[in-house]
Amino acid sequence: MVLLPTVDNVLYNVQRQGKISFYMTSYGEEATIIGSAAVLAPDDEVLGQYREMGVLLWRGFGIDGIMAQCFGNLEDKSGKGRQMPMHFGSPAHHFHTISSPLATQIPQAAGVGYALRRDPARRHKNVACVYFGEGAASEGDFHAGMLLASTISCPTIFLARNNGFAISTPAHEQYAGDGIAARGPGYGVDTVRVDGNDILAVMNAVAEARRRCLASGRAVLVEAMTYRVGHHSTSDDSFAYRGRQEVENKKKIDNPITRFRLFMESRGWWNDQEEDALKSRLKKDVLTALRKAESLKRSDLRDLFTDVYAGEEPWNLREQREELAGLIRKYGEAWQPWQSELKRFRDEGKRSWTEYVHDALYSRCTCATLSVLSIYFTHADGDVLL
Repeated sequence: MVLLPTVDNVLYNVQRQGKISFYMTSYGEEATIIGSAAVLAPDDEVLGQYREMGVLLWRGFGIDGIMAQCFGNLEDKSGKGRQMPMHFGSPAHHFHTISSPLATQIPQAAGVGYALRRDPARRHKNVACVYFGEGAASEGDFHAGMLLASTISCPTIFLARNNGFAISTPAHEQYAGDGIAARGPGYGVDTVRVDGNDILAVMNAVAEARRRCLASGRAVLVEAMTYRVGHHSTSDDSFAYRGRQEVENKKKIDNPITRFRLFMESRGWWNDQEEDALKSRLKKDVLTALRKAESLKRSDLRDLFTDVYAGEEPWNLREQREELAGLIRKYGEAWQPWQSELKRFRDEGKRSWTEYVHDALYSRCTCATLSVLSIYFTHADGDVLL
């Protein structure tokens, strides 16, 4: 729970320096995220919204993995640098790739839960857990997901992080009813509301939700009441729609990390010296990972066109790849901005052009013709391209 804001502090400032394009913090919501992650099984399927980086950290994704995705370098296993920062995905950690459109993961999670129930190897063993904010619960996808899960019996935990704001819209303007939990009984879904800033309460609530999912094969709705201390994202200035003092008061009075630290200190399990040592070690680890991520190049430029379709490359991607290859040939060595940008890729764009030449020739020429043409297509240093 201390690692999460440590990473947030560093990457938020890195974004402000222009080194990454975007970032979202989890300030104030650490207990909801880490507490729920702690009681899920490592192979339970997680579908996040965009503040669930802590789930991946809990599951061993690693600080290097976080940095690689945010920088989009060649070690990015989530998307080879093709996704914007904070859009993580990891099959090895049973974490479904995050997508920007709001609430799309909610009906998908009902389907994932249904698939788990139909799989004899995972039935009564695993659940799906979908995270979303109270703002996302205003989308039609929330109701579609809840209806699907309630009617075909899906072992899915719907975990609403009610942090008080849907970007700039406060919760009291989003609904007239009693929050998100009030909607669960209408769908016949077991529901619990929990103090999202009390990590022990979150752990108990989500553990019970998971037990009920497995025992009954049905969905459970959990509403965690918390507060978004940070701005919605690096594209937002929350002080335009809420008072600075309001935020400072929440940080002092109801900080989930402080609450748990004071609890541990009251039991004699923690002290100031251990706290300082932990923060120092974690900051060092994060900065080490940052320096490594900054030093690595991006993945190959040709990866821009891979991993979307199986089998033969479709015509539209082939046309785009041919167009890019032509632009690289035209500007790659003649225009300084292109030269600088291409050097940031591991293959410097060279493989994209040579593979285009190879594929174009292969698709339009016979093997006999290729054997003749190959002697003409050479690098400046004499290496044969084909």
